[in-house]
Amino acid sequence: MEVRHHITRLLKRVGDGDFGAREELLPLVHAELQRIAARHFKKERNGHTLEPGVLADEAFMELSVQRMNWDDRKHFFAVAALAIRRILVKHARDRKRLKRGGEYVRVTFQGLATPAAAASAVDVLALDEALEELRLLHARQARVVELHFYGGLEMHAVAEVLGVSLRTTEGDWSTARAFLFRKLNGGHCA
Repeated sequence: MEVRHHITRLLKRVGDGDFGAREELLPLVHAELQRIAARHFKKERNGHTLEPGVLADEAFMELSVQRMNWDDRKHFFAVAALAIRRILVKHARDRKRLKRGGEYVRVTFQGLATPAAAASAVDVLALDEALEELRLLHARQARVVELHFYGGLEMHAVAEVLGVSLRTTEGDWSTARAFLFRKLNGGHCA
């Protein structure tokens, strides 16, 4: 817990223009991004073309060149969730283009709707498309998915970032999971 508070304090100092704080912050942020990336690939097949360390490094590079003016750790990782999503989608698109359609990148979408569905991999491009459709229907539900799935935030942290109750966040997560499950299974329920 102390590391989280330290990251928040460092983010504030960086936002105030303290370059020394930036140097102290970067290794802590990188370690957290590696943890998030490792979670994404925990159940992936061997030989996956994108490794957790590479995902973390790319997200770190993307975030470190941005102007660092985040409110706190949760705000930073909300932005990181978007970066991770963009990187996964870009990688999937690049792989698809490789050879007349190539191979889709698949990630596990834990807790989707059923244990069997949670154990299976989800096509990143299909998930991205479904998430964009969800965003048009219910932007907050899509944001809950981004923060929890891509950003690795726990539900209470997602609620805090979004400024809503934990109960609302959990309801949004449940509804979003059902929507995405239907979309990713061709409109069929399990």
